[in-house]
Amino acid sequence: MKFIDEVIFEVRGGAGGQGCVSFRREKFVPKGGPDGGDGGYGGSVVLQVKPNISTLIDHRHQRVYKAQRGGYGQGSRKHGKNGEFKYIPVPKGTMVYDADSGELIGDLTEVNQELVVAKGGRGGKGNSNFATPTRQAPDFATPAKPGADRRLRLELKLLADVGLVGLPNAGKSTLLSVVSAAKPKIADYPFTTLVPNLGIVKFGEYQHFVMADIPGLIEGAAQGKGLGDRFLRHVERTRVLLFLMEVQTGNFEETFHILLKELADFDPGLLDKPRIIVLSKTDLITDEEIDELPEKIDGEDYLMISSVARRNLDPMIYQIAEHLKNFDS
Repeated sequence: MKFIDEVIFEVRGGAGGQGCVSFRREKFVPKGGPDGGDGGYGGSVVLQVKPNISTLIDHRHQRVYKAQRGGYGQGSRKHGKNGEFKYIPVPKGTMVYDADSGELIGDLTEVNQELVVAKGGRGGKGNSNFATPTRQAPDFATPAKPGADRRLRLELKLLADVGLVGLPNAGKSTLLSVVSAAKPKIADYPFTTLVPNLGIVKFGEYQHFVMADIPGLIEGAAQGKGLGDRFLRHVERTRVLLFLMEVQTGNFEETFHILLKELADFDPGLLDKPRIIVLSKTDLITDEEIDELPEKIDGEDYLMISSVARRNLDPMIYQIAEHLKNFDS
């Protein structure tokens, strides 16, 4: 299934029902007396976060969502039925914008959270509301109000504790598949990962965290090269960044600077997140080559792992857990 992280559609609240002009037949009452009921309220359009949805793909081809209009008022002071609400299921992490003004309307981050995006119109008042001692037989009702109408742009940002950041073929998908039950596509050519993948990493007896495999970044990603700007938005939601670099390349500091620059160009605040530097695929080099590796990368400590050989994965996981513990304390 293709990953969809942005959609645009229109929402229309239901119009209110018309108020009723009616007169009952009753002796000694002018025209029988007014008894027109009010129209019902129109239904509203509501976004609702559902736990079993992970993409916006269901809304890709939907152009308009409409709520039900309110029922008309009737005689005998019978009020019209209120229109039914239209609920639109969306995944957790959905940001809602007005498509025309760009205004952020809401940020949906919790399961079952709801956001009214188009209110229904108010029903018209029936003529029974306007009877007075001097106007005993009003022959008019107020018109109903239309429902709200707007265009929305929904943007999905994945919610994860840890984001894997690296160039293509750094081993991010392999790492995620080894430490979690996720099954991302893996092959020996660049850009195997075309959509973000999530995996739950368990450690200890009952603890776990969510890791996101962000598709490989390249120079110019922040400006949209290789769809990098769309991938980088998912990094904004993570709490810890794990920089993964292939050990065979050798030019670690240059790669690290490229990744830092792309993050800073997209959002300078990303550089303030806790980060862990990891060299991957150490099973492909000899012990002598490992001994020749630098002590630090750009002045920062790093870990060496092999996802295939499952080498040093536990120390990496527990280092991530220590960073996450600081958020909860």
